Amino acid sequence: MRGTRWIVLAIIVFASFIAYVLRTNVSIVSETMMHDLGMNEYQLGMIFSAFAAGYAIFQFPGGVFGDKFGPRFTISAIAIAWAVLTVITALIPGTDVLSVGAIVAALIVTRFMVGVVHAPFFPVTIGGTIASWFPVRQWGLPNGLSSTGLTLGAAITAPMVVWLMEDYGWRGALLMTAPAGLVVAFVYHWYVRDDPKDHPRISAAELSLIKSDRPAAEGGPEKGAWKLALKDRNVLLITISYFCMNYVFYLFFNWFFFYLVDVKGFAAADAGMLTAALWILGAIGATAGGFICDVLVRRFGIRLGTRYLTMTGLILSAIFLFIGATSDSVVLTVVMLCICFACNQLTEAPIWVATMAVSGRHAAVATGVLNTGGNLPGFVGGMLVPVTANLWGWPAAIVTGSVFAIIAALLWVFIRADEPMGASQE
Repeated sequence: MRGTRWIVLAIIVFASFIAYVLRTNVSIVSETMMHDLGMNEYQLGMIFSAFAAGYAIFQFPGGVFGDKFGPRFTISAIAIAWAVLTVITALIPGTDVLSVGAIVAALIVTRFMVGVVHAPFFPVTIGGTIASWFPVRQWGLPNGLSSTGLTLGAAITAPMVVWLMEDYGWRGALLMTAPAGLVVAFVYHWYVRDDPKDHPRISAAELSLIKSDRPAAEGGPEKGAWKLALKDRNVLLITISYFCMNYVFYLFFNWFFFYLVDVKGFAAADAGMLTAALWILGAIGATAGGFICDVLVRRFGIRLGTRYLTMTGLILSAIFLFIGATSDSVVLTVVMLCICFACNQLTEAPIWVATMAVSGRHAAVATGVLNTGGNLPGFVGGMLVPVTANLWGWPAAIVTGSVFAIIAALLWVFIRADEPMGASQE
């Protein structure tokens, strides 16, 4: 792994890591924050859903924004906004100043805006920077590693934020993580370029390698590319599958720490370590998924390579999630849920690679569509999970994820990742 493109990838992984620290931190402080501010689980679910709504709604506009202004400017700008909004969240007054209703409203607005400024990250870095900086046959591993960055970020957030809360409270924990966004903005703007040929350290040999297996007349996205993406059968099927897959992801993202503390009775420090273990297994799954994806694509082609890996990961995640949800053993439940999440993360790379392969030079726009659908379940699950848990219990709330995972797997029978965008409409 030598060459400028791998340094660019390392920066993307680092930025992904920090992005998830600055979006997961509220999930970790949520149980303490909820009691401190006099809120209940339903209000907390609304706050979780606010982030997911902003994140989902602005995926597609974020991809278009990234196309217009370029990844370098876009990532630098939104990373600064991550830091600012984290500070604002920490400074929202308590019940001595505002009513609980006003506090909830302020947190909903703030978390919605946090979702908005995080939304462009993956469409722009994956559909923009990775697509530009790597040859097509190497897309899988960079995609997997970008997911590894996010899972490791989430992994370190749990024990780190719990530790900070013990000494500085939930507000102090947020304030102390906020400056990391400014570091991302500086590093990305300093080193990364939108086009590899503009980088002062790129060699002619590496540039030739990057361009070796893509269409000669590729160029940038044409006007109205978003219409092609919204009409393309394969883009839409992959997006629906990603919606179902990410329903499982958001079960863990929003509720795993809360579930361990409030439902299973773990101490916060122990729950933090178990949450870290969950995300570390997710990082292993994401990295393995990227590597396996490249191997399968080389052996079976883009259609079958991405299909085999995605379906396998989704079916396994459904099985392990069901076992974990219905087990009477606390240990078996935690182990099965952690393995489920690792299998879930196996599918990240092939899903994104398939979308990039279908959309070609329109990858930033198409992956914006993909991640819009993929993050709507954060909003849906934020509301559905506490309602289901209240009506039928937490096992039923968790089992809903198995149903979504099976649906996601079955959709891949109909997805053709080797069919260029627009061809399925002809």
